[in-house]
Amino acid sequence: MRTINYQTDLCVVGGGLAGLCCAVAAARHGIKTVLVHDRPVLGGNASSEIRMWVCGSHGENNRETGIIEEFMLENFYQNKALKFPLWDSVLYEKAKAEANLTLLLNTSCFDATMNGQTIESIKAWQSNAETFHVIKAKYFADCSGDSILAPLSGAAYRYGREAKSEFNERIPPDIADKKTMGMSCLFQIRETDHKVDYIPPEWAYKFETDDDLPYKDHDLNNNFWWIELGGEWDCIHDTDRCRDELLKICYGVWDHMKNHGDHGVENWELEWIGFLPGKRESRRYAGEYTVTQNDVESEGRFDDIVAYAGWSMDDHFPAGFLYKDGHPTIYHPAPQPWGLPLRAMISKNIKNLVFAGRNISVTHAALSSSRVMATCAILGQALGTAVAQAVKSARDIRKIDITKLQNALLDDDCYIPWHKRTVSELSEKALCNCEVIRNGVDRADENCWKGHAGDKITYTFAKQEKVSEIRLVFDSNLNRKYKNMPCNYPLEEKVVKLPETLIKEYRVEGVSEDGKIQSIIIDNNHQRFVKHKVDWNVKEVHFIPLSTYGCETCNLFDFEIS
Repeated sequence: MRTINYQTDLCVVGGGLAGLCCAVAAARHGIKTVLVHDRPVLGGNASSEIRMWVCGSHGENNRETGIIEEFMLENFYQNKALKFPLWDSVLYEKAKAEANLTLLLNTSCFDATMNGQTIESIKAWQSNAETFHVIKAKYFADCSGDSILAPLSGAAYRYGREAKSEFNERIPPDIADKKTMGMSCLFQIRETDHKVDYIPPEWAYKFETDDDLPYKDHDLNNNFWWIELGGEWDCIHDTDRCRDELLKICYGVWDHMKNHGDHGVENWELEWIGFLPGKRESRRYAGEYTVTQNDVESEGRFDDIVAYAGWSMDDHFPAGFLYKDGHPTIYHPAPQPWGLPLRAMISKNIKNLVFAGRNISVTHAALSSSRVMATCAILGQALGTAVAQAVKSARDIRKIDITKLQNALLDDDCYIPWHKRTVSELSEKALCNCEVIRNGVDRADENCWKGHAGDKITYTFAKQEKVSEIRLVFDSNLNRKYKNMPCNYPLEEKVVKLPETLIKEYRVEGVSEDGKIQSIIIDNNHQRFVKHKVDWNVKEVHFIPLSTYGCETCNLFDFEIS
């Protein structure tokens, strides 16, 4: 056995999308970060081990941007057939690319050393390397979903459903309980060009008629999310028990579809089944503020808003698959979007413990809207950016400049509802032939320049100016309808392309007073958000689009210089 010690600024526990975005954001903002994840691949519920597609806010132009959109577009570019192991690889690549980020996979946190109300260090075990890792950090971000640092640190947390009376909410039961939403094991199927027989394992459950599966959806474009259990059990300690039961149901459902009635799957075969359940709810930290159903319904217009949600309050019945009295969930309406505050990501009793993902400080009712993965991802990016600001300013995270944090997130292409990005001073003072590309809003048609290949947007200065950065935000079609990954594989698979609206080729030129031209030429852009570092002394700066991925117009939300 060996032990490796680390001294770092931030330790992130949990490598789902919340933890990964948190760690990447912190590293990019210049602080040393260690990411501890107990699985061999990143992505959590979105990974190849579980295969839940990434969902977020409903509503026009509400798609989450920033790091999560970067991941999505990189996946469409590298992984054109949308194979889950390659999606794992994209996420791994993004983590490994950061010089300030140390990635520890297959590493489980199991202990914490406390100094009063402060976490001094955590200890984790990497079984495949027979190595203990001891990590001392200024801040610990628990993005593990199950909130592993809560029992280890003594942090306050909630579990289960509050009573209606506690927060004057409408959705919860009259009496508080320890019930939660359950967990699911998914399966994926592939269509062939011939009939495929199916023999289920002997231990699978039998569902011989449709009446044995009331209110369950046989739609092949669904991902069988309703195969769900555990909400009436302990969603942490009974995970393996849930898995065993979920597998019996999964194999039994496929047996039903193949061998009991005509469900249109004669030529389909079972390709993959998940042995790691995807969880919806377990421990939720008690933070400086607890977001409630009432906050959701009043749009969450907090002073310290740093992220947003917009999924319906999708409250699954704890019985899950065993619920027999109707549809297994209730979709309570929620605003699109509604805001989430930084205070809901900061422990109320542990000084250096923060958190992002489905375990933030929300009631059960609010969780039913905030728990989906794209929301968790932007929470993670917001938290990583906040911790970086706290560390670099040597201030407690509870006392950082919220306006500065919001501006940093907006500059990193994170949308914050009801907030406008501060445009750079150099862009503001220059003459420009296109005002919309410097209005500080990077989504919706009314904020988008639409030109054609060869058109030119120009900044002109009164005198020669030094330019160090070019900021560009392209149109990745925030209203696209397709998911990041498929739930099944038909014979004629739909090839999900990069959004046609993205500009693929472009040129940026800096022109000095003597007519000298310096150029950036990009021929294979596949991202929405791009920054170019330059060292120019120029009188004019031009942006010239050259081609797109199929759209007739060349669309641009922001062209900014600083």
